[in-house]
Amino acid sequence: MPPVDGRFRAAIDTTLTEFLRHECALLESTDAALRPFAAQAHDSVLAGGKRLRPTFAHWGWRGVVGPTPAVEPVLPAFAALELLHSFALIHDDVMDESATRRGRPTAHETFAAQHVRAGRVGPAERFGTAGAVLAGDLCLVWADRLLARADVPAEALLAARRCYDEMRVEAIAGQFLDVLGDAEPDRWSVDRALRVARLKTAAYTVTWPLLFGAALSGGGAALTDAYRRYGAAVGEAFQLCDDLLGVFGDPAVTGKPAGDDLRTGKPTVLLLLARQLATPAQAAHLTRNACADIEHLAKIVADTGAVAAVEAMIDNRVSAALAVLDEAPIDPTTHAALRDLAVTATHRWS
Repeated sequence: MPPVDGRFRAAIDTTLTEFLRHECALLESTDAALRPFAAQAHDSVLAGGKRLRPTFAHWGWRGVVGPTPAVEPVLPAFAALELLHSFALIHDDVMDESATRRGRPTAHETFAAQHVRAGRVGPAERFGTAGAVLAGDLCLVWADRLLARADVPAEALLAARRCYDEMRVEAIAGQFLDVLGDAEPDRWSVDRALRVARLKTAAYTVTWPLLFGAALSGGGAALTDAYRRYGAAVGEAFQLCDDLLGVFGDPAVTGKPAGDDLRTGKPTVLLLLARQLATPAQAAHLTRNACADIEHLAKIVADTGAVAAVEAMIDNRVSAALAVLDEAPIDPTTHAALRDLAVTATHRWS
């Protein structure tokens, strides 16, 4: 089975579509003015995405229960992770002042444009930010509501909820550190950037979804250590890949402008390593806002050897994750799926 099975992804999308149809109708019945608000939240969830977090949760569950149990009772829980992801993305775009996401205007840009078209009073930017924050909050509440629909024993749902809550706390903590790093980039280190990656990305994208899926099975204790070690390695590699895409990715494929990290001087592992490896002349160009030519800055980053160093870090982490899998007590199909995910999630173009 491929890592993101088409039938599983379709099942997740169907679960989300049916749930959102009901929830949006409820909002719109309250007041017609809520229709564009509900539509933006709806579109933010369904406008693409790799569905990685539900996929990792599925294989975390599957590694415990084996191939026999039907997946339908736990689909709402898996799909809830996509709503949580939408909450995080909408807020992240506000904090980063991003103009596009998945090739479309971000939520705050969309709300600001609606404000202008409607001829409303007050700053469009302020309205856009407020609308996006609330749309993200709505997705967070929706995630809770959908999770509660999982048809599993109460003990298993409670255990999964504990994982879910820890995942949210760590993701928010990592996001704050990410914001802090933007405000004091000269005080940041590679080790700290990796810590942010572990909290903001690794735990939230891989580790906790795996543990969440295992908890939904009502068991999984034997796999906890393996899932943690595999998840940390793959999740860090995933973020390191994102660092590369943030500088060298094709906007037509990633759906976001290239070079934002360079433009803002964001202290990613890639840029921190570039500054460490740079010659004095290169370092002068890499100083924040020292050069407006993003393509030139990207070439300097590559010339320092930082790209090769990050690629080696990715490969080392993937190798470590695969070694963990070889020792884990999981069936061959789950082993193969997690092996493929470790590679495809960390060697990608979007």
